[in-house]
Amino acid sequence: MDPRFVTKTVHAFLDYPVALSLMATPFLLQLGSSNPLALWLAVCTGVAAFALTMFTDHHLGLFRVLPYSLHLAVDLAVGVVFLLAPIVLGFSGIDAWYYWINGAAVLFVVGLHKPETASSEATVHI
Repeated sequence: MDPRFVTKTVHAFLDYPVALSLMATPFLLQLGSSNPLALWLAVCTGVAAFALTMFTDHHLGLFRVLPYSLHLAVDLAVGVVFLLAPIVLGFSGIDAWYYWINGAAVLFVVGLHKPETASSEATVHI
């Protein structure tokens, strides 16, 4: 049994809420006490993630010009950056934990990505 269950469709439904969460949650948690970048890195990443989702070639993409494989590569890079940011930028406390938890979550979801087969790609379009 393949444990990878995050399909292109599931991933698409996660993208917009995650992007909005990255824009709002740092303010709700009052990030930035150890470094102002702790607040703005997440907010800017959320704005970029929202735009990336709008331009990704999946059923919730509005413009569908970027391949889904590029989207996954960017997600992978964001996960790595989020894990390294507290160390490189000196985040501590909730600032550090926010990035470690989110970075791990992003890498977990990317790792659970289920590759699409030619037949399933044809049936995903709504």
